[in-house]
Parts: sequence; C-alpha cells; structure tokens
Amino acid sequence: MADAQKFDLVVIGAGPAGCAAANTAALLGKKVAAIEKNPAVGGAAINTGTIPSKTLRETALALSGIKARALYGVDLSLRREATVDDFLKHERQVRTVEAAQSRRLLDRFGVTVIQGTGSFVDAHTIKVIHPTPPGGCSLLSADKIMIAIGSAPSRPCQFPFEHNRIHDSDELLFITAMPRSLAVIGAGVIGSEYACMFAALGTRVHLIDGRDTLLSFLDLDLSKALNAAMEKQGVVFHWKENVVKCTAPKVGEIELTLTSGNVLAVDHLLVCAGRTSPTAELNPAAAGIGLTSRGLVPVDEHFRTTTPHIYAVGDVIGFPALASTSAEQGRVAACHAVGSDLKKKISPILPTGIYTIPEVSTAGLTEQQAREKGIEVVIGRGDYSHNPRGQIIGDKGGFLKLIFKLDDMKLLGVHVIGELATEIVHIGLMALMVGGGADLFMDTCFNYPTLGDLYKLAASDALLKRNKIGCNPSILEGGW
Repeated sequence: MADAQKFDLVVIGAGPAGCAAANTAALLGKKVAAIEKNPAVGGAAINTGTIPSKTLRETALALSGIKARALYGVDLSLRREATVDDFLKHERQVRTVEAAQSRRLLDRFGVTVIQGTGSFVDAHTIKVIHPTPPGGCSLLSADKIMIAIGSAPSRPCQFPFEHNRIHDSDELLFITAMPRSLAVIGAGVIGSEYACMFAALGTRVHLIDGRDTLLSFLDLDLSKALNAAMEKQGVVFHWKENVVKCTAPKVGEIELTLTSGNVLAVDHLLVCAGRTSPTAELNPAAAGIGLTSRGLVPVDEHFRTTTPHIYAVGDVIGFPALASTSAEQGRVAACHAVGSDLKKKISPILPTGIYTIPEVSTAGLTEQQAREKGIEVVIGRGDYSHNPRGQIIGDKGGFLKLIFKLDDMKLLGVHVIGELATEIVHIGLMALMVGGGADLFMDTCFNYPTLGDLYKLAASDALLKRNKIGCNPSILEGGW
C-alpha cells in the first residue's frame, strides 16, 4: 500500500453535510478530500430521500390532476393509468442533474473526491476501500477529519425485504409496477409524505402507526388539518396498531396481522421505521470516538467528537437530521476546524418542512409549547380562502397560524398548511430571527395578490382579538 496522501481536512461522506463542510474548508484555502462510497455525491438528500421524494410529490400532483380539479372543477388527470415510468421519469432527471451539480461544485472548489468506503486506522489516518479494482485501497491522513456518513432506512427483521413488493424508503425509487394498494408502516414524516403521494395517484393507502396522533410535534391545529386532508384523499389510518406478523407470498397479496387481530391484505408494503447510521463500519474505536447507545456520534457545540480534532455532522449525530440543518452543521464545523470565524453557530430557529399533500411548514413555538411555558398568547389566523391568491390557486383548506405573545405582540411561532407552505414560512422565520412582531407585518407592503399577504391577514386577526373586537370573518376577508 502506498504512503498516505496528506490533507488538511478529510470528510467521510459527501451528502449535504459533507459537501457543505468540504466546500467551506476548500473556499477557506484548505486542501480537502471527500470520501463517498456511492458513485454519485449528494447522499440520501439528492439520491434517495429529500430531492427524489419532493420531485415525486410534484409528479403525483401533476398526474393526478388534483390542482386542476380544485381550480376548474374538472378532471384533467391522465385518461390512462399512470405507469411507473410516468411517475419516476421526472424524479430521475432531477436527481441526475442535482448530483452532477453537486459534483461540479466540489470540483470547482478544488475538493478531491474519492470513491470508496472509509474507516479509521488511527485518529489521523483513514483507509479507503475502493470499488474498483476489487480489494483496492489507499490511505489518507489529515490534521482534521469530519464524519458525515448520513443514514439509511431501518429494516426491522420481521419484514422480508428481499421480497420484490416490500420496500424501505430508498428501494421505493425502484418499483417496477404501480401499487394497486399500499400499506405504509410508520406515520412519521417520510411515511406520511409517501402515503399522500400514492393516495393522490389512486392507490388505496393504509397508514399504520402505534401512536394515536399524526406528527405530534406539529401544532395541534396543523396536525388535525393534515389528518383530515389525508383522510379526504382516501388514506385509511390505523392508530395504536403495530404489525405482529407479515405473510408475503411470491404471488398474491401481502397479509399484515395487526395487534388488534385485524388483517390487512395489500399489493405493496412500505416500511418507514426510522433511520440508522452505519457508524460501526468506521471502526470508531481506532480513533478513540465514543458512540451513544443508539450508535450516534456525540458532539459538543462545535461538532467535535470525543476526539477533539475529529468532527461529526448530519444524520450521524441525530436530531434534527434534515438536509438543511445538516448542511449548516457542516459549514459551522468546517469553519471551526480550520480556525475561521466566517460562520460560528447554527441558527437558533430552524424551520421544518413536510412535503405531504398539502404541504406543512413550521418555525418557532407551537401554541401548546407556548402555553406549557406559561406564556400568555394570542393567535392570529389567515385562511387561504380569505386570500385572493389562495382563491386563484384553488386552495380552500390552507391557513397560516401565527403565535404572538399577548403583552407585546412579539411573534413566537409560525405554522402553515397549504400550497407553498414551505416557502411561505420563511417570511415568518425572518421575523422570528429579528425578534419582530405584529407591527412588522402591519407595516410591510406585500405584493397583491400573494400568499405572503396572509401575514397581514393573520396579524390583523390577532390584533382584533387582542383588542377584544372579536374575530369577524366579514372584516378579515378584506385584510386590514
């Protein structure tokens, strides 16, 4: 084996966190290598998770004609059965382009990208096993090392994933037939998103979960509204249920026996049982890195592991495990690793975007969290149906909910459900970042007609309530 190549920083994993860290360090003048075991960079965010699933959502909306039916009252969906190729064509195109763009950016910044699986030899040395030639390997050494290996879907042993109709969320991208019926195990974010997509395409969807509330971390009003919207689409919820037996013949329907004794027979099964990070393959003990009981890498406020010159970012450190937050962690950690003050910390307020149908997005405190903290609040609400742009796009059920502190009307939380919710939330996010309140929205002139104007409508609603005038819909429909 040749002598180790020397770098200032070696990043293991080239997903959102790894790419952001590598690019940041390279921009700051450091010699950087990024190790990626897959042929394409971008990690789950680009290749199997975030970008593919969000692209599939838009494809499902287009193929189903949902938007057209809402707008025009007519069915403009495909007059033939949608095929798998119809469903996946755009996703494959977007995924390919995004992965290529990420690779070009790494190359442009001078990052050395090495395909292979990395593991620690010691605290400063990484061994890389290359896919070609088989058994080929090389050594890299670095002053600083960044772990950003991401995560993969968990695969509970009770489900035979070798079956061609039993999938995890990664495998779903390679289905060969459109499911007539689908059971989704796990009503978390991923399970809920895929349940909505397939329901929109006419698949009979069963969503099974041991809990009794949909996405309980959401503001309760949003959780209830999303639950109702999904039921309207045809999603059947099985709350407080778990699968105790899975019978999967090669031919015929898959049978799921639930804790209640009920049996579901479905064409395909999607298991969304959380995600795990393959930290064991890193040989972390060789570098003196400790792991949690769940196999995650514990870090300090600078994303340093128990070995201070080794950092960890992204899914491998646990919550929130979002592409956006992982990239931010990568930038902060890279700056600290190379001694730069360019970016010192993660934003104290992080948005959440959920690409169900309809979209949901939040930032800040929920109403329940604020009240649990003993904060007196006033709630402002702006309905899409009371907004001209909302009427134009045909979204009758969407709404913006703002949480204000009663005494000074400072904004505490912003919650949106409806078309473009993940975009609309950013207006409220910026207000939260600067400590703004109702007066900020009242003083701002929004383009007309826009969904952004919902903020003025919701602020007006809150001010009316605070002044004990009451919430009169006839007043609110015209804005303030």
